[in-house]
Amino acid sequence: MPHRQVLTLTTGPRGVQEARRWAVRTCQAIDREDLCECAELGVSELVTNALLHAEPPIRLQLRGTTEHPRIEVSDASLVPPQPGTRAGGIDLDAFDLDAFDSGTADDIDISTLSGFGRGLDIVARAAVAWGAIIEEEGKTVWFEPAAEFSDDAGAEFQLMAPPDSGEQRTRMGEVAIQIKGVPVHAFSRFQRHYRDLRREIRLLALAHEDDYPLAKVLSEHFNALEGPLRSGMGREQVDDALEAGRESIDLRLRMTPQVARQIGELIDLLDAADEFGRAERLLTAPRLPEQRAFQIWFLSEFRRQAAGAAPQAWSGNATTRPTILS
Repeated sequence: MPHRQVLTLTTGPRGVQEARRWAVRTCQAIDREDLCECAELGVSELVTNALLHAEPPIRLQLRGTTEHPRIEVSDASLVPPQPGTRAGGIDLDAFDLDAFDSGTADDIDISTLSGFGRGLDIVARAAVAWGAIIEEEGKTVWFEPAAEFSDDAGAEFQLMAPPDSGEQRTRMGEVAIQIKGVPVHAFSRFQRHYRDLRREIRLLALAHEDDYPLAKVLSEHFNALEGPLRSGMGREQVDDALEAGRESIDLRLRMTPQVARQIGELIDLLDAADEFGRAERLLTAPRLPEQRAFQIWFLSEFRRQAAGAAPQAWSGNATTRPTILS
């Protein structure tokens, strides 16, 4: 399936070779052979920059839709790319890519590739749209391959940085929220799914608002929930439990009832995003039933306890659907 097209790169020149071949295969897998050349060009530039300047792991993934596919290069660095500079890259007119593909270039030091750089203008000219999103865990540089390499400056770079959480925390009027028996691995999968989905919706709204008007609406709702989710989900407690090798944890949180209700609203937003994904045939993998069941239970606890109900521990039964208070 196209949404399974993920590649974690090896280091050195071999990583660029792997990435170029991967880009061609993924375009072919979704019947978009018309994008292969520009996908190859853009990936060569972004992967070279990542190998030279970023921090591993470096991962490639195909997202978006078949009409507007997007290639993402993710790494652990928080430093965004610098368009308009000669910060690496491959001059395809000067470098022997046939040797690269044939496997005879394994002895080339990746640091020497920067000498061939024409900069990130290669990506801009090979893209319909491109940019970077900076998150707490690292960055993702993305581009939507064009059908033809542009003769002008190409697409404008778009940078999306984390929103300011404001850190407006107060003890007055807060209530205790206890989420009992949280399976830490299920919570971690939930966090990854939410992060990927939020980014997917935001980028579709940013690059193709006219084609996907609902993406803009969903993105605005995700943005409105950013503050409550950053302050109230208990991620640090779960991370500590993972490091300690625990299977489950009882989360103990404090927040205002309003924040708890806002977190509970994510149930409806995730369902709406699922419907959007099915309608637009997103390349992002949809939620599995057991994932949705866990998420409903977890988020329902915020709604229930904000209304004064007692905590209900996770039962582990994927068919259980707790009562959701409005």
